[in-house]
Amino acid sequence: HNARERLIKIVTQYYDSFFKKEGGEYYKSLYSWPTDVIELDRKLGIVVPTYNKNFFFQKGYAANDLIRGKEKEGKWFASPKFRNKQFPLRLDDSELGNWLSYFQICVNISRGVKRLHAAGLAHSDLSYKNVLVDPVSKSAAIIDIDGLVVPGLFPPDVIGTADFIAPEVLATKHLDIKDPNRKLPSRLTDLHALAVMIYMYLLYRHPLKGGKIHDLDTEKDDLLAMGEKALFIENPNDTSNKPKLNQVNPKELPWADVNKIPYTVTGPYLKALFDRAFIDGLHNPMQRPTANEWEEALLKTTDLMQPCINSHCEQKWYVFDNTTRPRCPFCGTPHKGTLPVLDLYYQFKEGVWRPEQHRLMVYNNQYLFAWHVNRNVIRNEKLTPEQREPVGYFTFHQGRWVLVNQKSSGMKDITEDKEIPLGEMVELT
Repeated sequence: HNARERLIKIVTQYYDSFFKKEGGEYYKSLYSWPTDVIELDRKLGIVVPTYNKNFFFQKGYAANDLIRGKEKEGKWFASPKFRNKQFPLRLDDSELGNWLSYFQICVNISRGVKRLHAAGLAHSDLSYKNVLVDPVSKSAAIIDIDGLVVPGLFPPDVIGTADFIAPEVLATKHLDIKDPNRKLPSRLTDLHALAVMIYMYLLYRHPLKGGKIHDLDTEKDDLLAMGEKALFIENPNDTSNKPKLNQVNPKELPWADVNKIPYTVTGPYLKALFDRAFIDGLHNPMQRPTANEWEEALLKTTDLMQPCINSHCEQKWYVFDNTTRPRCPFCGTPHKGTLPVLDLYYQFKEGVWRPEQHRLMVYNNQYLFAWHVNRNVIRNEKLTPEQREPVGYFTFHQGRWVLVNQKSSGMKDITEDKEIPLGEMVELT
């Protein structure tokens, strides 16, 4: 009865509140949401829309067609070996996208989780099995919505998928379901799973699977490592769980090597959130970053991205690390030429400007958008088509960096105290 009532609520009340309001079309692309419940001979079924065609492999493996036409389950893209040139079953390059693709995928997953939580729901089983991703179109869709938890009304059916279950859920799973100390899936456990997923899509390794051994019994060891004794593999205060390279499968390199590709390559905004998720909030769920914080940090980080000048670099993009001689952390290629960085400020009061804690890296044909020039425009799923249009662009013109004003009516060069009309350009100095 409980399951029936919950499913009916999901396909009626919640369906309407998600999809029959402003932004509904955008959310339809973010979820595979059940649309109806079918009952036959006391059995329950649900009607779910078919996945968009971009979520099926066009090519699949580089070497054969075995998975061509199969669903692009998220796990294909979170594992390093499927992108390793030495692995016989590696995915074709045309399926992999580049590093920037995964930031947009994570933005979409964060938005999907944010909207669920805003409605008072928890997914309860977020994992790379329940998310479809397409690095080519940089899109993602959350599936298996039928397990949604409505706190106080419908308890969770499952505790989650291995690798994504929050430590407090694993550490108390031996307790009776009615025991007040038993921790069940909730909004806060979703936030652990979301952080793990983002870490895995950007770094292709698991944040808790390191070199520390807790018990000689493999099953007990796994339960402790992911539960009661969980420890971030890059925790600077306790390095005992750092991966041991002599125990790592060579096909997982270089990603398994935290010295070669530390989590700080994701930039300052995400590093701060990973610290909160896997150090402060690992065993203290209230400290975990919200889905909205992840979305904001991911978007701000894309503004720090720099294209790698090495045409053979597999990742193609990297985050500017604020050094005087930046180089790509993936292929080691140093940046050539000058590197303008815009620090964004807002007018606190007449004549007083304060930093926005937001930077924009400039490269040839980089765009300037409404959310960079107007702090009342927030870069989220509610942007209008007009707000998505660039207001200007940067280009390297005759040996100097310039900004061309395309749409901003109030653009002004403060140093020279002159307006920059539409279609005109101003040199970056």
